[in-house]
Amino acid sequence: MEFKVAVIGGGLAGCEAACQLANRGIKVALYEMRPNNTTPAHTTSNLAELVCSNSLRSDRLENAVGLLKEEMRRLNSIIIKSADLHRIPAGGALAVDRESFSKYITDTISAHPNITLFRQEVEELPGTEYTIIATGPLSSSSISKTISKLIKQEYLYFFDAAAPIVTAESLDRTKIFKASRYGRGDDYLNCPMDKEEYTMFWNELVNAEVVTLKDFEKRVFEGCMPIEIMASRGIDTLRFGPLKPVGLIDPRTGKEPYAVVQLRQDNHRATLYNMVGFQTNLKFGEQKRVFSLIPGMENAEFVRYGVMHRNTFINSPKLLNSFYQMRDNPNIYFAGQITGVEGYVESASSGLLAGCHLAKTIQGELMPDFPDTTAIGALSHYISNPAVKDFQPMNINFGIMRPLEFRVRNKQQRNKLLAERALKSIDAIADSL
Repeated sequence: MEFKVAVIGGGLAGCEAACQLANRGIKVALYEMRPNNTTPAHTTSNLAELVCSNSLRSDRLENAVGLLKEEMRRLNSIIIKSADLHRIPAGGALAVDRESFSKYITDTISAHPNITLFRQEVEELPGTEYTIIATGPLSSSSISKTISKLIKQEYLYFFDAAAPIVTAESLDRTKIFKASRYGRGDDYLNCPMDKEEYTMFWNELVNAEVVTLKDFEKRVFEGCMPIEIMASRGIDTLRFGPLKPVGLIDPRTGKEPYAVVQLRQDNHRATLYNMVGFQTNLKFGEQKRVFSLIPGMENAEFVRYGVMHRNTFINSPKLLNSFYQMRDNPNIYFAGQITGVEGYVESASSGLLAGCHLAKTIQGELMPDFPDTTAIGALSHYISNPAVKDFQPMNINFGIMRPLEFRVRNKQQRNKLLAERALKSIDAIADSL
């Protein structure tokens, strides 16, 4: 088989890009180094493994990431298709059974007639005419050196954190109530705290032992901040963040608790729960000690402790255009978190856009630009804007999308109108593709 394109990296972005190309008849070589070489965050050999949360966040159109997912649905995204097929209850969020989610993608790609999967580490760029680099935030040292030479610029680093997972059967349900915020179902387990319990928990958390980081490891990305760092910014910081009680009524008291720790279902059988917002760099023993102070979690069984791992991204505004294509080397594209998009869905969207554009390029056709009135386009324009000076990773949000031409005071109504406008553009682009 003669390959026209090599995609390096079998994560969300690489899988999305490979499928967009292959579905248009283009032969793709997809390289994934696992299981021969693994990373500190991965635990399986599946493609598109979710290494942190099992949630793809909100599925509501009035939320920017919900809009992004709907745009991708209309563009035949394999990532969103798998998420929809393997979703589990999570209120207004799209959460998945992580194992069946990634297995479906692995099986689909392995069986695709236009994709050949190579389980090997890539140290130098393959000799294909086109390459999409989607090696992710945990790129191996070998390919990192190759990319560093390619871009002729230094990497930027930040560190990401994964939250612990506990077994459902180890929780004390007499102290926990089921509810989603504002009465939107009962998909979350909620561990309520009174002021005394919260104060004791906060004191132990801010004084707990953490894993010692090296100097270059101390740059923390605000969007995924370790719980202990957030807590150190003030005793009430958590109560206005992941432990906020707003919209949750304890049925035993009829009132909002002083603080609430939420647990989100992590698999289809509801035997595992993820501690929402509890990304951490605490030592494992300290996690067990401190998190067991949470009411209902006194005897919690931790099947995965929180970990810190390296995330790497390039200075995309200086290197890439809005199709994730290198300005100085148009036969090479980047996709995924290495470009500075942050989040599962955002990573997959970059792979979708890069794959679609490259397919059109190979077929000698022009693809319309995704405007910044769409979520996909707003994100790609953000990471490729050369005017950005201090570039930092970005989740999709309505703030980076082009505003409406008229003022709407009601935020929910404004977001709804932004979403309707975006989907009209996406439908037109989908027809052209």
